[in-house]
Amino acid sequence: MERRIGRLLEANSRAAGLFKVEVTAGEGGRAAVSWEKVEAWREWAELSEGCYLLRSNITDWDAAQLWQAYIQLTEAEAAFRMQKTDLRIRPIWHQKAERVQAHILVCFLAYVLWKMLGQMCKRSGLGDEPRKVLDEIAQIKVVDVVMPTKQGAVIRKRCVAQPTKAQAILLQKLQLYLPQRLKIYEM
Repeated sequence: MERRIGRLLEANSRAAGLFKVEVTAGEGGRAAVSWEKVEAWREWAELSEGCYLLRSNITDWDAAQLWQAYIQLTEAEAAFRMQKTDLRIRPIWHQKAERVQAHILVCFLAYVLWKMLGQMCKRSGLGDEPRKVLDEIAQIKVVDVVMPTKQGAVIRKRCVAQPTKAQAILLQKLQLYLPQRLKIYEM
């Protein structure tokens, strides 16, 4: 019974603090459930409804400075999430300090590029969230054209597909231009 109540309170976590629930052994081995409303919690919920509350141990900053620091923290957290999802950079457990530094450099450069794309979007009037723009541009295909010749040689060209009308508009607004061909580097 306690587990069921625990799952119910967990599923309704915002309302869970409003009630005090107690399960005791009743007559004949049955469970008895008693509950009561916690008025102090209700008063706090009404007082804080619609407010964003920050708690800090910094006493010499004003509210605007605390808020700015909090926003920067959320942006840093978003950058780590972005690196895991959009950039597909996962934590790697390096054994050497120079490899750790190289990994941090790659993550930092990826974040800088992401923020730069965000600023380009903002300047272009496309908002300040580059995710949708990147998703649209990511649909542009690169095609490898392989042509064998009669002499036995193989000609390889890497070509960029023509963007759709929507993609072309995005690229134009961002002042980005696609190359016609890309070099193929053999490994």
